[in-house]
Amino acid sequence: MIVGLPKEIKNNEFRVGLTPGAVGAYVAAGNTVYVEKGAGLGSGFEDAEFIENGGIILDTAQEVWDKSEFIVKVKEPLESEYKYFRKGLIIFTYFHLAADEPLTKALMESGVTAMAYETIQDTRGSLPCLYCMSEIAGRTAVIEGAKYLEKTYGGRGVMLGGVPGCDKADVVILGGGNAGINACRMALGLGARVTILDINHNRLCYLDEVFGSQITTLYSSRDNLLKALAKADLVIGCVLLAPGRSAPKLVKRGDLRVMKKGAVVVDIVVDQGGCFETTHPTTHDEPVYEVDGVMHYCVANIPGAVPRTSTEALVNSTLSYGIKLTTKGLAAACKEDPGLMKGINTLDGKCTFAAVAEALDLEYFDPAAML
Repeated sequence: MIVGLPKEIKNNEFRVGLTPGAVGAYVAAGNTVYVEKGAGLGSGFEDAEFIENGGIILDTAQEVWDKSEFIVKVKEPLESEYKYFRKGLIIFTYFHLAADEPLTKALMESGVTAMAYETIQDTRGSLPCLYCMSEIAGRTAVIEGAKYLEKTYGGRGVMLGGVPGCDKADVVILGGGNAGINACRMALGLGARVTILDINHNRLCYLDEVFGSQITTLYSSRDNLLKALAKADLVIGCVLLAPGRSAPKLVKRGDLRVMKKGAVVVDIVVDQGGCFETTHPTTHDEPVYEVDGVMHYCVANIPGAVPRTSTEALVNSTLSYGIKLTTKGLAAACKEDPGLMKGINTLDGKCTFAAVAEALDLEYFDPAAML
């Protein structure tokens, strides 16, 4: 198959869909790989490295998109890239379509096959291509939250771990999944007091077993949520109830009134609509805004701040799926692997992921019946 690797164009998105070594793996599997000139520079990969691994450098994104059958990206295509869409093209990337109706409609109208990293499942029902970015986002969220707690950025002027004789900061984490547990590890490492809320009792038991008396676990009832918000210096939203679905709006605008002035919220699931009612996407150029005295950090590509690590981690989780799709073909690969089938969000002009169809009021079509 002809594989294309365009440069990411989202604001301050320095990641790239493939490392030079991954390009070599695609080539070794019998594929041709076109790489846009400079695509890997943001992650520290020179064009020469892609060439050494069998990649063919093209000068423009237009050339890469036009020549390729299978596009590998990191983030969802932006509106300026819709012109490249055509029937039969497969795009392999993060899409988060439940929160992006214009992109969903553009994909359907053009007949593009949208293979979404975030909805591919393994044999355990886990999300392997989302897991690695959740790790990075969870850890980075604490670092960014600590920074924006500084008075110079509009925060309360509180150090997470305090110092001897001074109080520590309170970090509240909404959701005890992969992102939440990584945020917890980082916050504890910086010396903060940590409270995690979740609706899954088994998960709360697991967190208690892992962290013991180092943290407080609470069932995510409305009453417990408001009490936790009232004491929080930093709140990290990590709630995603099901693959591909919009995030639930747990924290309402009125809830901000119970929070401390200068407290910080970080919404990791902004790509899925966010779990704060006051969330709207921001960029690394302008990452924060203030609502009712509370600072909001809602960057839509948090792992893009550490592109070398993020690119390598992403490729570790996506490469085997990409090789399977390009060597066996879409139909054979997905029929062999039901978890990969779950990655198909649009196909032949139809919406083929139930949660996206529900969120956008579209008719759902079973991809297995279409292949």
